[in-house]
Parts: sequence; structure tokens; C-alpha cells
Amino acid sequence: MSRPTDIAIIGAGPYGLSIAAHLRKSKLSFRIFGTPMQVWRENMPKGMHLKSEGFASFLFDPGSSFTLEHYCTENNLPYAHVGMPVPLETFAAYGVEFQRRLVPTLEETNISSVKRAGEGFELQTANGETFRARKVVIAAGISHFGYLPPMLADLSPEKATHSSAHHDLTRFRGQKVAVIGAGSSAIDLAALLNEQGAEVHLIARRKSLVFHKYSTEPRPRHQQILRPRSGLGAGWKSKLCTDAPLLFYRMPQKFRFEIVRRHLGPSGGWFIRDKVVGQFPIHVGATLKEASVTNGHVHLVFAGYDGRQTELSVDHVIAATGYRIAISRWNFLQDHLRQQIRKIDDTPVLSTNFESSVKGLYIVGLASANSFGPLTRFAYGAKFTAKRLARHLSATNGS
Repeated sequence: MSRPTDIAIIGAGPYGLSIAAHLRKSKLSFRIFGTPMQVWRENMPKGMHLKSEGFASFLFDPGSSFTLEHYCTENNLPYAHVGMPVPLETFAAYGVEFQRRLVPTLEETNISSVKRAGEGFELQTANGETFRARKVVIAAGISHFGYLPPMLADLSPEKATHSSAHHDLTRFRGQKVAVIGAGSSAIDLAALLNEQGAEVHLIARRKSLVFHKYSTEPRPRHQQILRPRSGLGAGWKSKLCTDAPLLFYRMPQKFRFEIVRRHLGPSGGWFIRDKVVGQFPIHVGATLKEASVTNGHVHLVFAGYDGRQTELSVDHVIAATGYRIAISRWNFLQDHLRQQIRKIDDTPVLSTNFESSVKGLYIVGLASANSFGPLTRFAYGAKFTAKRLARHLSATNGS
């Protein structure tokens, strides 16, 4: 068995890398595992742009010494704090460079098993190494939580998939594809598929698609007061989410869960509107009723608000239906350990320092949203998380 470490970090996305960058300034020993920016590089479609503004699209080290702006300046890439969409490829490449400079000890292998061992934990890597850690930070991101509606989940992966399964869309050229959803993932996918030469149908339950408004700086004073800017967008609700996550933490459970579910609902970026509206069929106010495979095609039946049904036959269905936290899907946790974690609706109950009911086991990112609010649903939440967790871990000195 390898030498024990104070902390093991599982995941190398914005949260895992930001936490590791902060821990480098401490006296704690740590190891971090995963493929850098894997979800962004492998599970999001080529050609898409981030909906977040440039100033809210970077990873965090204690001194903010290497931001997206720094990266773009060094590489002669266009950048603006506000009003210039960030290409996915730019953000992913920036994250990889952040890892290379600030988290050089990353081990590019996955953790296959975590179980209790005395006062700490025993972990095994996909390479077969076994080691112990006093504490474990799970920063596994969204990859485990893709939600596929039951009637589509019953179909084979050759006919129905979640949006996270697609990075390269060229395979759909010349095919008829239905995209289910009304959020940015659905809207972006539909636009990109159309550009790749697919025959696209976008099916959404909302009565109409919503797009963010274009915004630049400086803004008039009254707008700054009425709708202050934040890392999650303009408005006081978003501002409170970014600036007061600990206040959110102290709100009643029902309130917290409802805000996480409803705030910042499905919408597309302002920059994608012209690539969607009028470019291909959009079925709004539509609820999927049936999905079956007939003669090699997926037969869909969906109903509008008026009850009228529409039938559509396609080659493939992509469900851009978001992510639902369900830590029961973390198969790398030993069953007994996973069962010990206190949960509500399969989401972890956490302390103000991200610690679960299992002492020494910390959970960050999307899985912490019901505790800390919409902030931790987004990469921007890594700033608050890394700063707070690193301070806590340093104060407890790995004990």
C-alpha cells in the first residue's frame, strides 16, 4: 500500500483544480485524480459557447494569478469581461493550462473505489494502486448525473442518448434528429446539429424559448442598482446567490430546494438566437407522451397545451434534459459508505464546510447546490468553495 496522504481530491474540473490550487499554499499533503477538464473536453459539443460572461468563466487560485483573461492575452485570443461569448474550446484549453501551471501533481487516473478505513479512507485507483487518505473531497462534477426521461431510457443508446454523450456531432450529418429540452444545452445542440447538416426538430415543454439579453459595460447607473451584475447574471436574486451562499444555507430546506430547482430556468445565450429562430422546426408547449422504435426509426408522440397530439419519426433522439443529483449513482463509493451519507432526495446533507455526515468526506460542486444554492451549479461557484474548504482543511490540519 502506498504512503498515506492528508487529502484525496476526486475530480479535475473547475472545482477540483481550484481546491488543489488553494491547498498548494497549505502545509497539507494532497493527491488529486482525474482527467483535466474532462467534461468540458469530452461531454459538451464542439463549437458551443459558454453562457456565462468572461469575468465569471475562470478557475481560482488564491491570488487569481491565472484567469481566463490572462490566458487569452498570452495566446492573442479575443476576450471581454462582458458581451463576448467564451468558446468552449478556449475555456477547456485554459483549464488544462491552469492545471499544468498550478496543479502539476495531478494524477490522470480515476478513483475506482473509496471505503472507510479506521479514522480515514482507503482508495483504489483505476491503475490498481491502493492508498489511504485522512480526508476525501469529491469534486466529481456533473458526469454522473445526466437525466434521461424514463420513456427514452427504455430505448437503446443507438436511438436515444443524453446530451452529455455528444462532443463531435458530425456523425449526425444527414440524419433526422429530435432534441428534447428548452435550456442552453438543447438550444445549442439544435443549432450546432443544424450547422452540421442534420435535419433538426427541437421539442420543448415551455410555451416559448427564452434567450438572455445582450449586455455590455458600462451600464446606466439605474440599471446597476436595479439589476446588479453577478457571476450568475444580472438581478438581485442572482447577486444574493453569489454573495451570500451561507445565508442561503440557513434558509428552510423547502425554500432552498425550490430556489435551486427554479432559479435561472431554461434559457439560451443571446448569441445563439439567430442560429435557432426560423432555422428549423421548433415545437414549443409540447410534452412527450410516447417513444418507441419502429422500422429502425424512433416514433415520438407529443401533446401541446391544447391536447392536440403530434407524431414525429426520427433517426435519433437527444435528451438535453439536464442533470439531477443522485449520489446513489456514485459507484466508486463502497455501498456501506454511500449508505452512511445522510441524504434528502438522494442529495447530501452538508455542513457549512461541505462535510457530509461521514466525518472527513466532503462533497462539492453540483451535488452541494441544495445546501449552498444555485451558485455551486456553475463553475463560478468554485471560487467560494475552494476558498472556504481550503481554509477549513488547513485549520483542522488534516486531523
